[in-house]
Amino acid sequence: MTFPTPSHHPGLPTRHADFLSVADALDYAAQGPTGYNFYSGKGILSEALPYATLREQAIDLARRLLGMGLEPGDRVGLIAESDGDFVRAFFACQYARLVPAPMPLPSAFGGKDTYIAHIRRMLESCGATAAFGPAMLNDWLAQSVEGLDLKISGTLALLDDVAPFAGDLPVQSADSISYLQFSSGSTRFPMGVAVTQRAFLSNAAHVGRTGLAIDDGDRCISWLPFYHDMGLVGFLLIPMACQVSVDTLPTREFARRPLMWLDLISRNRGTISYSPSFGYELCARRAETLSTEGIDLSSWRSAGIGGDMIRPHVLANFAARFAANGFDAHAFVPSYGMAEATLALNFTPKGQGVRHDVVDSILLEKEHRAVPAAPSAERSRTFVLCGHILPDHTIEVRDGAGQPQPQRHVGRIFVRGPSLMSGYFDAPEETARVLDGDGWLDTGDLGYLLDDQIVLTGRAKDLIIVNGRNLWPQDLEWTAEAEIAALRSGDVAVFSVDSGDEEEVVALVQCRSQDQATRDALAGEIGQVFRSRYGVLVRVVLVPPHSLPQTTSGKLSRSRAKALYQAGDMPILGVSAPVEPVPA
Repeated sequence: MTFPTPSHHPGLPTRHADFLSVADALDYAAQGPTGYNFYSGKGILSEALPYATLREQAIDLARRLLGMGLEPGDRVGLIAESDGDFVRAFFACQYARLVPAPMPLPSAFGGKDTYIAHIRRMLESCGATAAFGPAMLNDWLAQSVEGLDLKISGTLALLDDVAPFAGDLPVQSADSISYLQFSSGSTRFPMGVAVTQRAFLSNAAHVGRTGLAIDDGDRCISWLPFYHDMGLVGFLLIPMACQVSVDTLPTREFARRPLMWLDLISRNRGTISYSPSFGYELCARRAETLSTEGIDLSSWRSAGIGGDMIRPHVLANFAARFAANGFDAHAFVPSYGMAEATLALNFTPKGQGVRHDVVDSILLEKEHRAVPAAPSAERSRTFVLCGHILPDHTIEVRDGAGQPQPQRHVGRIFVRGPSLMSGYFDAPEETARVLDGDGWLDTGDLGYLLDDQIVLTGRAKDLIIVNGRNLWPQDLEWTAEAEIAALRSGDVAVFSVDSGDEEEVVALVQCRSQDQATRDALAGEIGQVFRSRYGVLVRVVLVPPHSLPQTTSGKLSRSRAKALYQAGDMPILGVSAPVEPVPA
């Protein structure tokens, strides 16, 4: 019988990523009994991989990769299945001084051809010389690499007969690239975020010491994908660099059995686990019809939220639903970060939980100020504080002229510090657009500071400007989904399009009804909600279920939805006649 690796590493002092490289970190972790554990979607342990065993296997694979003719600095595309083979390949690249580039699974794409084309673009953009994936995707990978000048592609089994390199393994330098992280939103023109050994170890050290205060006895549980920074860095690399065991569920199975995530936390006494808001929402919704008897969440001290805009009511519902299972709402850890900063930048203080800021929506839209809403305010908006910046890092909120703004003034968020990427791989122009000569990164996010904690209000590229008012699309989306019974989370995508004379606001709405009268009523009701709540003219476009595209990390992709709509490639069930808005 296979047993998971333990949570404690007696005799091995905890170190928070104070190493020279990822390989050095694994060398140290291998001196203890902790490691990775991979579970099936039904919660059955399929492989326990102690760090000591992983180190041996990774070094052997590294020698075979070099024996195959790969050279230090070569890029290796890895389809990131939630299994031991991906992990072995990733760490083999670290020992061989190759640059792994994790690539997504097919679930976020519209079909086989779209997925194959996307994998091919990723391999081309990073100039890969090798590509590996799971056996179940071998045929698709073969089609993706057809005609590319790769030295090897397929499963890791192809390396079994390769004579291993016999010399000394290459030594990593602090400024060499550890891995490439494709941004979750970069689908048409994928760009790899180049993360150096120094940047990763800096971020891991600050997260381990300050952000999460990791110690012996902590245990991480995750279903997050290894091709996304929160899964790769947060629940593969940082735990190892802090000698912590990790239990991993398959990403592709999470939507079918979300409560298995909570069950695994309960069984293995997990202490640290993260999810975007939709993961918490899915669990609370599934618990309405399925039993949660026997699930004990009292060990879960850090329930992180990141990866998308935080929906306060979702977390409140989750906390209320699972309070009887021992969940403490003070365990919530709203956080802020991005792949361009390795992973994390801001963490809320221990025990703060979800701290709300309720602001006047009218002043926010017209004056770009987050003024506390009076009881008599016509409309208000609730935001969540996402914590203080990590040590050795700096955060600023700037206006359109680039001037730092005082607290409660909304602007563009800039950050600087040792965790930042060296740039987008082989893309100097794109790098220069976001990273200046003084080391400041333009995050593309909008927000404000409150008590020196960052508060996110949205993405700059998604902002809708109507008659001088700033409207955040998620405000409209969440309002419609909350107030209209026929809608579910993720059913609405709002954006603006240039109609020539002015910006037109469009709402794509997934509709499940086949009845025309019901469809017409739904479109009318949505238009009325936007009219009464926001005083804005909106063209409501009904589309079939599952039509709205997602990023590889499972978030709504407004940019892709807008592109499909404008290109005429979005299937349409019906379009409402916009109604005149009331003055705002």
